[in-house]
Amino acid sequence: MRTSHAESPPSPPESRPATLATGVLALCSALLLALVAAKWRPLLDVDEGIARTTHRWAVADPGLTQTARILTDWVWDPWTMRVLCAAAAVLLVRRYAALWTALWLVLTVAAGTAVQQGLKAAVDRPRPVWPDPVDSAHYAAFPSGHAMTATVVCGLLLWLLHRHGVGRALWRTALAVAVVSVAGVGLTRVWLGVHWPTDVLGGWLLGALVVAAAIGIHRRLHPSPDGTLSV
Repeated sequence: MRTSHAESPPSPPESRPATLATGVLALCSALLLALVAAKWRPLLDVDEGIARTTHRWAVADPGLTQTARILTDWVWDPWTMRVLCAAAAVLLVRRYAALWTALWLVLTVAAGTAVQQGLKAAVDRPRPVWPDPVDSAHYAAFPSGHAMTATVVCGLLLWLLHRHGVGRALWRTALAVAVVSVAGVGLTRVWLGVHWPTDVLGGWLLGALVVAAAIGIHRRLHPSPDGTLSV
C-alpha cells in the first residue's frame, strides 16, 4: 500500500538565479564590510591612492567640481531619490490600486536607509580629510548613503517597470537613466573627496542586495503570474 506524502511545490525557475544572485551579493557585501572594518592595509592603500588622485583633479577643475556638487546635492541626493520613490508609490495606488506593492516599495527604501545608518554607526569609518577640501559631508563614511539609496530606488523602480511590461523605448530610457544615476552619484562622491572608493562600492553592493532580497520577498508573498501589477 502506497502512502502519499504532501510535497511543497518546486521553486519557479526564475527564483533560482535570483536566489543565487542574492547569495553572491550577500557574500561580496560581507567580505567588503569585513575588510573595511578590519582596516586591511592593501585595501586602504588602494582607497587612499585613488582618493588622492581624484581630489587633485577636483581641485584643478573647479567647473567640473561645481557640476558634480549640483548633481550630488540635488539631482542624485538621497532625499530626491526618496521623493521619487514616494511619487511612484502614489502612482501605484492611484493608477493601479496596488496598495500592497506601494507599501512594499516604501518599506524597502526605509529598510535600506536603516541598514545604511546602522552600518555607518557600527563601522564608524572616518571620511577623507583634505587641507583644501572642495566639499564637505558629515557622519561616518561606510557605506555611501548616496550610492546605496540611488541603487535601491533605481533598482526597485526598474523592476516595477519591467514587471508591468512597459514599452521598449520607455524601458531603455529608464535603464539608461538608472545606470547613469547610480554610477554617476558614486563617482561624484569620490570626486568631491567626501567618500573613499570602497564606501561607494559598499553602497552599490548593499543597495543591490536590498533590491534582490526585496524582489524575492515580493515574488514569494505576492506573486503575479501574468506579470501585471496587482494590489
